[in-house]
Amino acid sequence: MLHTFLSGPKGLIGTATALAIGIAAPALAQDQLSIATGGTGGVYYPMGGGLAEVINNHVEGYSATAEVTGASVENMGLIATGDADLAIALADTVQQAYSGTGRFEGQQLEMVRGLGSLYANMIHIVALESSGITSLQDLTGKRVSIGAPGSGTEVNTNAILEANGISYDDIDEQRLNFNETADALANGDIDAGFWSVGAPTSSILNLSTTQDIVIIALTEEELAAAAEADPTFTTTTLPGGSYTGVDEDITVLGIPNVLVVSSEMSDDLAYEITKAMFDNIAEMQAVHPAANETTVEFSLSATPVPLHPGAIRYFEETGAEIPDRLRP
Repeated sequence: MLHTFLSGPKGLIGTATALAIGIAAPALAQDQLSIATGGTGGVYYPMGGGLAEVINNHVEGYSATAEVTGASVENMGLIATGDADLAIALADTVQQAYSGTGRFEGQQLEMVRGLGSLYANMIHIVALESSGITSLQDLTGKRVSIGAPGSGTEVNTNAILEANGISYDDIDEQRLNFNETADALANGDIDAGFWSVGAPTSSILNLSTTQDIVIIALTEEELAAAAEADPTFTTTTLPGGSYTGVDEDITVLGIPNVLVVSSEMSDDLAYEITKAMFDNIAEMQAVHPAANETTVEFSLSATPVPLHPGAIRYFEETGAEIPDRLRP
């Protein structure tokens, strides 16, 4: 965080003193907060932008900026190094970072704390109708975007494929972000792509207006295999009509998105941010409908790591009962 002080030729001058001697005191500087999000073609970036505005408007003495990043895996590293103050990340990535497993084997990030959970991602597997791809098994031998390097999409893709007997050796994997995946599908450079994202998302919306797309539905057995391999997966419904030409409801895998900070953040600041977000959630809902899921109840059921004590203080003020697993 950046700290700026009002100063004069002989040292620090308080605002009251400046006014008393007739000096026009400049506006007090604000501490800068960085929110690590994702690419511009997903939901993390607008959600992070909405949260930044809430902080700017309702947390006195602080201003915040949403930063474009490679998403979940990268964001956890930014929290660990102190290069971001807040970050949005998928629940399985957050759990792996906190426990030192999976992508974080040997580098346990014990300082990770939750402020809450924002909404659930839906895992989209998208192809053009003309590709003839209609099932997960049809991806074998195909050019497939598995998500950007350092993204939760890549973590989710790997879990789903491995749980259902498909390895990267069986596909021609491409590591592309959401906008790049949509462009590559439209241009015929890949055959299918994975998105782990809130719905609807702009990159698929734009693709569906110019191309006939299909969203691949997993079988009950494939859904169950993925959920057994990764307990943070759940099943949810992508409503028909979310994208042009996709008219039927589709059962998809879902996974929560968690707002995380470091345990080193002060209790008071964590409290003020948590309170500002939940008390003014309508401002974030106006930015993206995914924030309709941002509730105290969802946070207490979906957050996979201990909450920051400042967040616990706010939740207790609302009368919520904090599960033991969420206490540091």
